[in-house]
Amino acid sequence: MIPNAIERAIVINASRERVWSVLTEPLFLGRWFGSGEPVKIDLRPGGLLVFDHGIHGVIPARIQRVEPPRVLSWRWSQRAAGEEPDDTNATLVEFTLTADDSMAGTRLTMVESGFAHLGLPTDEAADRHRANSQNWPGKLGQLRADCEQTTA
Repeated sequence: MIPNAIERAIVINASRERVWSVLTEPLFLGRWFGSGEPVKIDLRPGGLLVFDHGIHGVIPARIQRVEPPRVLSWRWSQRAAGEEPDDTNATLVEFTLTADDSMAGTRLTMVESGFAHLGLPTDEAADRHRANSQNWPGKLGQLRADCEQTTA
């Protein structure tokens, strides 16, 4: 059985507004999640988000929810690079930002879901889940570092 979701939470020593900007601005988003190049983003539900993932290719995503500075989600294909995401080939990535009173910072919770319903052979879907599970800690660590820098 393939796990359906990945969940990670981190606490960032920065305001929700700062975290939101690093989460959504093209330069920052390309740095912490892509290959370092600014992403293309139309920040609205249904808008297109395009990541350059270097050796993995260019990956389009569709924005699902935008509720500044609290919630951002996108759907991205787990199949071939460049493939438009849809209900049969994509997972949903959702970021939720809440105040963290323990350090006057922000708690970021990331949930990527939909692995069990990808329409891929079981071993491929399991491989995607495993690879994404291993990659999120590094991506979120880079996001935290970018948020906590005092200069952009």
